[in-house]
Amino acid sequence: MEYRNLGRTGVQVSRLCLGCMMFGWKTSEEDSFKVIDRALDAGINFLDTANIYGRGSSEEVVGKALKRNGKRDRIVLATKVHFRMDDKDPNAYGNSRRHIIEQCEQSLKRLQTDRIDLYQIHRPMSEIPIDETLRALDDLVRSGKVRYLGTTTFGAWQIVESLWVSKELGLNRFVTDQPPYNILDRRIERELIPAAQSYGLGLIPWSPLAAGFLTGKYRKGEARPADARLQQENEWYNRHFTDEAFNLAEQIVEYAKKKGCTPSQFALSWCLHQKGITSPIIGPRTMDQFEDNLRALEISLTDEDRAFVDRIAPSGRVTIDYYEADFGPSAYRW
Repeated sequence: MEYRNLGRTGVQVSRLCLGCMMFGWKTSEEDSFKVIDRALDAGINFLDTANIYGRGSSEEVVGKALKRNGKRDRIVLATKVHFRMDDKDPNAYGNSRRHIIEQCEQSLKRLQTDRIDLYQIHRPMSEIPIDETLRALDDLVRSGKVRYLGTTTFGAWQIVESLWVSKELGLNRFVTDQPPYNILDRRIERELIPAAQSYGLGLIPWSPLAAGFLTGKYRKGEARPADARLQQENEWYNRHFTDEAFNLAEQIVEYAKKKGCTPSQFALSWCLHQKGITSPIIGPRTMDQFEDNLRALEISLTDEDRAFVDRIAPSGRVTIDYYEADFGPSAYRW
């Protein structure tokens, strides 16, 4: 396993990050334990979850797993805050001081730990001034409950604004961003990657397989697999299923066959070898999916491979739109 600095920090993280979104609600507790243990044995030391995943279930299972195997101190543990945790409480949502501090305490309990290594704001929120968010996060760092701060799906200008506010007010700054990034959505190459390289942010992309679309499991004109993540009908899922996306996915499937790997391994290898990328997040539901993803580390990427991807999906191009126009929560119904 290779390791890289987490942004401008001295913390070393594995080249793949284990996303724990499925654990505890889509994946059974026992199977979740097995995948986590296997990941740690393989050298992965970076785990990412969020309070909203199963509304606490994922954090609970991750906490149990690390308590069970006794390896918490070896792990860079990341979680997130932003999305609604109570349908009746208007304050149980967002990037306010109240919600951040309250949810940090809850996450610590569920994770059975005294600190969060990377605490991330799960989405930007224009209604809340960024200085309120940063002051709350800064207090958590100074109290020792949080080590480092990150963002998720922020625009480049929002990150730069936050860095300016941190500098002006003497607050701890964001050191990472977690953007959607894959062969079907390369827009972060326009502004976010250059900004991250300029300001020392680590990039830990989510959905490097386009929510499974780049695995080849979805075929044009065929029913969606019953166990697939995108099987359910909703606006965000449905935006994946375009003629252009199907065409590109099919080309990747055929190219991967010639290269002697699975399409998911090829897509992951491409993502982790892109400039500015620290550690793509894999989100396996099963052990078989994890083993397939892990082997992406063995795939060498050639100039011919890069040229192929650039030809079918040029830099900056968007085939599947992962962003909401207003960066709002409406696309995510948990």
